[in-house]
Amino acid sequence: MSPHRRTIAVLALAGTLLMIGVLGGVVGLGLVRCADCAPAVDADGPAQKAPPTPAALSISPGPGSAEVDPLAPISVSATGGELVDVEMRNEQGTRIEGITTPDRTAWKPGVPLGYGRNYTLSATAVGADGIARRADSRFSTLTPGNQTAVTLTTTGGAPIRDGGTYGVGTVVVARFDEPIADRAAAERRMTVTTTPPVPGSWYWLDDQTAHWRPPQYFTPGTTVTVAADVYGVPLGDGLYGQQDTRVGFTIGDAHVSIADDLTKQVSVYDNGALVRTIPTSMGMGGSETVNGQTISFWTQRGTYTVMDKANPVVMDSSTFGLPVNSRLGYKESISFATRISTDGVYLHQLDSTVWAQGNTNVSHGCLNLNADNAQWFYDFSQPGDVVEVRNTGGEPLQVWQNGDWSLPWDQWVQGSALP
Repeated sequence: MSPHRRTIAVLALAGTLLMIGVLGGVVGLGLVRCADCAPAVDADGPAQKAPPTPAALSISPGPGSAEVDPLAPISVSATGGELVDVEMRNEQGTRIEGITTPDRTAWKPGVPLGYGRNYTLSATAVGADGIARRADSRFSTLTPGNQTAVTLTTTGGAPIRDGGTYGVGTVVVARFDEPIADRAAAERRMTVTTTPPVPGSWYWLDDQTAHWRPPQYFTPGTTVTVAADVYGVPLGDGLYGQQDTRVGFTIGDAHVSIADDLTKQVSVYDNGALVRTIPTSMGMGGSETVNGQTISFWTQRGTYTVMDKANPVVMDSSTFGLPVNSRLGYKESISFATRISTDGVYLHQLDSTVWAQGNTNVSHGCLNLNADNAQWFYDFSQPGDVVEVRNTGGEPLQVWQNGDWSLPWDQWVQGSALP
């Protein structure tokens, strides 16, 4: 073969190989493109769009419900849509205002319901399908066989004044007008909150009366809020709370007086500073039995608080069993009398015992003062101020006598109905 023909053959073979490579590459690329780019085909046909969601409404309690607890959850809820209208009325046609959540999927009444009432509740919601749907409920609340009201007072029995100022030894009293069978249920609804925070506990004196105090005297300036949220609460034996009660007050200056039988003096402190020393004559001691009742003439040792005061007050020995016409009986009008016990112990003016004040005990149990000191102490005192009586004979002061602070804290907390 000539060199010229050999060259032509080589060139022809190279071109053929080039074409095969190019065609192979094109075919390969084409297969890749088909695998990557071919449109997917749904075996069941074209994709279908989900239909709009209809609204579903739920009302609690349901239609025909009876004896519903006024504190039970009353609610309207919507799923798959939004509430556009909720109307609740009682049997007199009065509308009950309510609260709707920001997303308009839930509603509840804004006030507690009443006892023995009939209510109608209607709601309308619109779903994503644009269709309005309505639901209704009619129900009635229970009628208690008996109800009890609670009053928040000082140990002196006077209602606590909302916004008032009281002493550092203030004890809060919750007084029910019916016996409470379920004290724990009542106590769970009675709260005392303070600023700054102060711990404390209730102590039940009897089945109608509970006292609350902290472990130590309050700090001046403390604000106190007391709430008895007992409305609608079952308190045992068919008794229900009649209404909620709430009050707030402030703790004033620290007035603490110490009456010491060793010195026959009352040392009066104002925020820790001694401001006056007052001679006194306290209980003469001993006792007398009258008509089978033993009457003590000691000024009982312990921690008292100021309960109230009056000018004048009529003091009558027959109120604690000692006849006026008996050997030690009396009935007379007394000036500038500051009461510190439930059974009638006062710091008060008594001019006839000035000679004994500061040296001899001659009273029936009260702390006698001269006119100037009695008036000064009367003006100085506020309910809840502390009076500590030390070193006297006889029995110590009891809780029921306004001796709340005389009971050690570990014993006080045992008087709670809660664990």
